[in-house]
Amino acid sequence: MQANEITEVLNRPISQELLARDLTRLAYVAKDGTPRNVPIAFVWNGSEIVMCTTKNAPKLASLRENPAVALTIDTEVHPPRILLIRGRAELDHVDGIPDEYLQPNSTYEMTPEQRVEWEAEVRSLYHDGMVRIVVTPTWAKLIDFETTLPSAVEELVRQREERRRA
Repeated sequence: MQANEITEVLNRPISQELLARDLTRLAYVAKDGTPRNVPIAFVWNGSEIVMCTTKNAPKLASLRENPAVALTIDTEVHPPRILLIRGRAELDHVDGIPDEYLQPNSTYEMTPEQRVEWEAEVRSLYHDGMVRIVVTPTWAKLIDFETTLPSAVEELVRQREERRRA
């Protein structure tokens, strides 16, 4: 997929709404060769998905060995809206807490008091640093079931139209 095609998909209004959500599902291949899919908080900075994790997270060894990842950001309403992204994970070790981890997401709700408690807990737990998992999209697809469909469903629609014309 060309960079301009990826940009076009990611700049669509529905994609922008999804990129402002709290959680993505990060899929990768574990060290034992089996697939993993984990929910993880993320921030979209306009060109990259940034996720933060502990320095001792098992996924880091897997991502070092095989950095290919797939991300899913979706909704729980009908019709579902789904943003699929593929890319390569780059690992960035950070002293302290990355700004992206402390950045409040638009849909995750905390009272000011909860926010203060949460941040204090984060600072005490991750005092020796974290790892930023940075993914630059190399492929993207938006599925909104109104203007875009999964490719297999698009094929079925095409076949149905051919049968109707015959």
